Amino acid sequence: MKIKSSLIICLLLVVFPIVAYGQEYSLDELFVLSLERSETIKISEEDLSIADLNRKKALSALIPTFSAFANHTNYTEEKSSALGLVQPDYTNQWGLKVEQTFSLSGRELTAYSMAKDFIEKGRYSLQSVKGKQLLDVAASYFNVVKSKKAREIATANVERLEKHRNASKTRVEVGDATKTTLLRAEAELAGARSELIVAENSILLLKSVLASMVGIEGDIKVKEPQMLVDSNDRSVINEITENCEKEVLACLKDRARNDRAEIRSLNIDLSIAEKNVNYNRGSYWPKLTVEGVYFREENKPARSFELQESIYGAIKFDFPFYEGGLRRAEVAESKAKLRQAEHILDDSTRLINIEIEEAYLHLKTVSSIINHLKAEMTYATDNFNSVEKQFLHGLADSIDVIDANTLLVTAEIKLANSQYNYQNAIIRLKHAVGVLLESIEAHQSADVSGNGK
Repeated sequence: MKIKSSLIICLLLVVFPIVAYGQEYSLDELFVLSLERSETIKISEEDLSIADLNRKKALSALIPTFSAFANHTNYTEEKSSALGLVQPDYTNQWGLKVEQTFSLSGRELTAYSMAKDFIEKGRYSLQSVKGKQLLDVAASYFNVVKSKKAREIATANVERLEKHRNASKTRVEVGDATKTTLLRAEAELAGARSELIVAENSILLLKSVLASMVGIEGDIKVKEPQMLVDSNDRSVINEITENCEKEVLACLKDRARNDRAEIRSLNIDLSIAEKNVNYNRGSYWPKLTVEGVYFREENKPARSFELQESIYGAIKFDFPFYEGGLRRAEVAESKAKLRQAEHILDDSTRLINIEIEEAYLHLKTVSSIINHLKAEMTYATDNFNSVEKQFLHGLADSIDVIDANTLLVTAEIKLANSQYNYQNAIIRLKHAVGVLLESIEAHQSADVSGNGK
């Protein structure tokens, strides 16, 4: 029985290797998980649901209310006069009423229009939250892959220094070098090993942060991003600006004014503030109430010539002349909020323009230096190999090898970080312009269509 169970387990491990060893997630897959599981996004979705419920509440003010009423009055004694019954033993009154109250200024329609605007604002706020979440996930993802690359570089560095330590030990034993050469090599090796430990622990921390962002418990494994062969920021910018004929930054800012969710949300805030001024001004107008009533009354004992039921309509007119300055204060407050909304829109637009300039210049900088860093990497590798061979033949000392190794490690880290930063810079620029969420959703739709085919 145990043998059969073992065979079944081995078969499952072969058939389902992902389950056994853990799934690796690409950046696109992490984006999907984040959009599905983020609590911040769920909170924003509930805000959108609340805005829709507030629209229904505003709509209810435009619909007549239908109500029923009843009243039972019990008197202490029956009273009558020569003309007939004055006070019965008890009276039952009940009826039905349809009522509609509205302002002659149309405040209810304004309130309903504002409620619909709040729904639209909620949609853009949700897009903004999703875009920020995607940006944070991308940054965390690239921190993880950069830390993995740093560990690989640190591991290779330890292997090189171990080889150098062994070579130094051999030269000391044959009397071709002093003991200080071996001690220096041992010290550099010890430092490299400590850096490797730091790199390994850094991976654990950064992976924990990423797992928390996307809602994964336990260890998370990520796929290496596909490195771009040539960094061409011009093609990326053309894709974002849709071949705009203006100057690049002007095109990016124009696109942001149209597509950035924060700006569109603030424009709706401005529209709501304008409507709120009209809404509060409407309080100076009178209110009109129209009602239709079915009324029935029953007395015991019954009165002479008693009218037991009636149906009537009524129109009520309410026009408050003075309420202690409340209406004037509300209108002044709404005007102040309108000015505030204008200032917030202008300030946010300015900050977003700065964000676009920063993201654009960062992309150009990283794109420009990658080729130079590749050349530096090539030269540093050739330099280390040459110095290492010279050291083996006694033509270079330990310091030359260590300096060449330090130069190589630095070049490796700079190149790897720049390549990852370039891809993250594209994401940052798309977010700054406001097309990140749109581009990711379009990419996922294309993948789904391709898989369907």
